[in-house]
Amino acid sequence: MTAVTGPRPRPEAARHVSPYQSYVYAYPHKTAYRKLADRPRLRTLWAAEPKDTLSLYLHIPFCEVRCGFCNLFTRIGAPDGLTGAYLDALERQATAVRDALGDSEPVRFATAAFGGGTPTFLTAAELERLCDIAEHRMGADLRAVPLSVEASPATASADRLEVLAARGTTRLSLGVQSFDDTEARAAVRPQRRADVEAALGRVRDARIPVLNIDLIYGIDGQTDESWLRSLDAALAWRPEELYLYPLYIRPLTGLGRRAGDADPAWDAQRLRLYRVGRDHLLAHGYEQQSMRMFRRTDAPPQGTDDYACQTDGMIGLGCGARSYTAGLHYSFDYAVGMHEIRSIIDDYVSRPAADFAHAEYGRPMDSDEARRRHLLQSLLQAEGLRLADYADRFDGRTPADDFGPELARFASLGWLEPIGPSASATLRLTPEGLAHSDAIGPELFSPAVRAAMAAYARK
Repeated sequence: MTAVTGPRPRPEAARHVSPYQSYVYAYPHKTAYRKLADRPRLRTLWAAEPKDTLSLYLHIPFCEVRCGFCNLFTRIGAPDGLTGAYLDALERQATAVRDALGDSEPVRFATAAFGGGTPTFLTAAELERLCDIAEHRMGADLRAVPLSVEASPATASADRLEVLAARGTTRLSLGVQSFDDTEARAAVRPQRRADVEAALGRVRDARIPVLNIDLIYGIDGQTDESWLRSLDAALAWRPEELYLYPLYIRPLTGLGRRAGDADPAWDAQRLRLYRVGRDHLLAHGYEQQSMRMFRRTDAPPQGTDDYACQTDGMIGLGCGARSYTAGLHYSFDYAVGMHEIRSIIDDYVSRPAADFAHAEYGRPMDSDEARRRHLLQSLLQAEGLRLADYADRFDGRTPADDFGPELARFASLGWLEPIGPSASATLRLTPEGLAHSDAIGPELFSPAVRAAMAAYARK
């Protein structure tokens, strides 16, 4: 990977605009959040919000190791008693948040997820308690809604998986990244293929309906052939889902200290490997859901899921989780560096219950930002954005009314399909547009969000 080990680009290469600008999994990014001087009460924020199709997310900020590419909010290991103290704080927060939602109208969660970090860093007994917090404190019926849980091969033990299966987990996402031991070491992901295969066997034995395997392309030394070998190793387990992630080298991560300038050769490698992987999965019975996500065509449905990420609210519990209302996205403080993350976790576990009744950090969402978020969350999915849905939500407007210049540019590059005249007309990316999702997303960020992200002091 030339960006890591090669010479600095020539001056003309420095002008290259990378198709890998940013993975837009949420908008606005937490680096655009700021401390909220008025610390608004959650009861006020949620008073007028619809509460019949909420999403529930519980964040566990612990991992057994930190991969070289990881910039998630997580710490390595936990001193004795810290995970228990964290769950105590999570329960205090859940109690305060559920109280803030009130009882004037029914509160219903349509989907749930445990993420991190690595939720399966917790012991089997602690996972039982995590589920109890979601069910008994928040009122989520985990056996009646889709429940997704993230895991690593090292922590996907039989006793933990047994708990998760019994409590209603419908999807288990395993962070494999590569089945090649040499590539795993290059990504600072210390693991052996034999251990990965054993973990996959345990997941299948647990009979969780949907197995997702995460893989990464663009690793130093990776070739088309080694990438295909990893894909075939994953396909041998017939996972219901596969996520293919391009490698990013970000500041304050293990690989970040070796990052160089933008490198067209590395971008070309990643685009080539993306296409190799996409075509291989399409040829083996998978449908593309987004740039990253592929789902087996005969995979079982995950159950009733009427939550729409574009329009419905989210409740996040834990010090790395975010919550969404129509007017405010909020969370706790954000960091990537180990020292700062530990300080934030220590602060979280020491908080009294009353502190959790307020929002601390966040970003207000005006009508422009709401339209941008809706477009981003829809357009970056393979199914695209139905124009009628956009018009219904935004007073008869069209995406072209709000984002005409950006959409015209995407169309000129061949990234948008022509829009038909039917009532079901859809704004949809072409296959090449999907390949450039990580350039399209950031281009739709508002000037205010760009400025806030640029001004964020990394820590």
